[in-house]
Amino acid sequence: MKAIIIVALFVLAGVLVLVYQFAPTDVVDVHLGEVATMSIAAPQQISYVSDIETETARERARSAVSTQFTPPDPRVARQQVTRLRKIFEYMETVRADPYASLADKFEWIDAIPDINVPDTVIDQILIMDETNWAAVKKESLRLLDTILRDEIKETQVLAKRRELPNKVALDIPQDQADVIVAITSDLIRANTFPDEAKTEAERQAAVDAVEPVVVTIEANEVVVPAGRVIGARELEKIEALGLQQPKFSWIRDFFAPATLVVVFTIVFCIYMVQYTPKLIKDAKRLILLALLVLVFLIIAKVLIPNGVVLPYMYPIAALTMMIAVLIDARLAFIIATIMAFLSGYIATERPEELVIYLLFSGWTGILALGRRPRINSILWAGMYVGLLNTIIITIFNADFESIFGNGSVGQLMLFGVLNGIFSSGLALIGLFAIGNLFGLTTSVQLMDLGRPTQPLLRQLLLKAPGTYHHSLMVSNLAEQAAERIGADSLLVRVMAYYHDIGKMQRPYFFIENQPEGMSNVHEKLDPQVSAQIIISHVTDGLDLARKYRLPGSLKNGIAQHHGTSLVRFFFYQAMEAAKEGGTEVDEAKFHYPGPKPQTRETGILMLADVSETTVRALKPRSAAEIDEIVQKAITHHLDTGQLDECDLTISDLHNIRRAFVDILQGIHHPRIKYPEQVKEEEQQAAQEAASSNGKEQAGAPTTETTPASDSLKSVPGSRVVRRE
Repeated sequence: MKAIIIVALFVLAGVLVLVYQFAPTDVVDVHLGEVATMSIAAPQQISYVSDIETETARERARSAVSTQFTPPDPRVARQQVTRLRKIFEYMETVRADPYASLADKFEWIDAIPDINVPDTVIDQILIMDETNWAAVKKESLRLLDTILRDEIKETQVLAKRRELPNKVALDIPQDQADVIVAITSDLIRANTFPDEAKTEAERQAAVDAVEPVVVTIEANEVVVPAGRVIGARELEKIEALGLQQPKFSWIRDFFAPATLVVVFTIVFCIYMVQYTPKLIKDAKRLILLALLVLVFLIIAKVLIPNGVVLPYMYPIAALTMMIAVLIDARLAFIIATIMAFLSGYIATERPEELVIYLLFSGWTGILALGRRPRINSILWAGMYVGLLNTIIITIFNADFESIFGNGSVGQLMLFGVLNGIFSSGLALIGLFAIGNLFGLTTSVQLMDLGRPTQPLLRQLLLKAPGTYHHSLMVSNLAEQAAERIGADSLLVRVMAYYHDIGKMQRPYFFIENQPEGMSNVHEKLDPQVSAQIIISHVTDGLDLARKYRLPGSLKNGIAQHHGTSLVRFFFYQAMEAAKEGGTEVDEAKFHYPGPKPQTRETGILMLADVSETTVRALKPRSAAEIDEIVQKAITHHLDTGQLDECDLTISDLHNIRRAFVDILQGIHHPRIKYPEQVKEEEQQAAQEAASSNGKEQAGAPTTETTPASDSLKSVPGSRVVRRE
């Protein structure tokens, strides 16, 4: 039910953020053709690509390209020369007709198509002797052939005809030249024609060569003075400045963004139900996730629509890194994808490029953190994000020859690098603040709490040095085990530092803090009282954790490192005393309050704690004995159900055991014993054999649930000495 309420509130808030326009207050409502009632000035300097100026420049470039023509067509010359030959043949037939009258011949020649011969020329044709006629015929064919070899456009035909008299050979008499010009003139035709395809290709190439015209408007420059009619250019400038008040549209301005938020939320909820069901039950992290997304959605609304450069500063990597550290890395990939698409929807300039830029930026931040993020991981992640940002910007905004010569691209690349730095810084600040506000454990907090100079650790060292040393040993074991199974090694190490801080309240009730020669205080106490004192180190530790405001994960380590196990030594003492007195023992009073380990990390802490304590108590002589002790310790906790509620697998337990054995073998390896040491140990063994086993165990009472005592007695030369 809580999850449904949180999701519903998130949808409402997300729709409100996406619909609300963070627009400047000095917007104007103007239209094309209206008269400006007031002067409109630019609030800031901007540069934009003017579609109107660009189109004008392209039209000029198109108009500058003249019409392209085909090469001279030789078929035209052949056709016209052939026609001239046929005309001469016809005229020769008419001239030679002995039966036709001169008037008939005149009409026949005048009726020849394609040529318009004056009457005087026709008379010359009819009365010309054969010698002159042959010269006219020869010169006409030569002249037409020569002229038609040149390029003649349709617009040049009249000019060529006017030039014809000057082309006739100078040795030709004028009367014959007039005949030649009259017959040949009308046969001159255009032999080259407009090439539409080539002309259009040339013009398109000229248009394509025109670069987009960038118009720069200086800050406070008057775009439209009062009283001027607003034209297309003025309106374009107003729109580029973002001063034009858009008309509200329910579909565009409300239903579209609302539908987008609802769809993304549904997809995200389906993912959570299928792959992260635990998050649905964790109201604290669900609220944190919703707040983070809403905050970064607001940042997107502020940065992305305003200008061309600012969108590249949107720190989506900070969001994904915080989600990966605080909640889940796989979930961060989904959030990165959704936020990138929402940012593209918000963007007004090149949304496709921005989506890809933000998508890779967010993904890089997650991948660069690794499986176990540290502070330096976040810093390195910021560097990787900045590097990838510059690569994406370079790919989309410049070719490789002009990267360093393009000022705008260089500015975008600088903003890409700054984005990575800003994202890592914002992630660190956010992790620190969120950890304190929501009580969530972050790597930043853990690094700070893991410093030996922490007040609580210094108190543990001064008040309970034996416990402090034990905690360091447990931290080494737990950290190595966590590394091998892919758990959070930093968390389990810091948990180990603080898991026994409750022993500071009564340090001398725990054997590791008792000075040599001091009598054991538990020998004078009732077993039930001793058990309650031992168990109370868990509750005392939780009280100190609350007092010093330790994160919830460290409190879980304190509460769960013994689970609900039984304080066996004192329980068995109480059972023996009850048999003698004829009373009953309430076993519940000898159990730790728990709960059982709920995570892999607290499970590792429990096993590291009991393994270190038991191996130190039993003093194994070989690696095989260490392996057997650790194996029995893990098996005991597995059989008693203490590991039922954490996610440790059998394979994990095997790797944990190997890690423990490797570390413990290096600590408890056999050493060369000098004769004095051998003699001293023999005397000590004789004294221990003389004392009773019960007193011997009571001399080192336990507060931890070690493996079943009976199973450990099978270890050669071992004795059950329990340390808390």
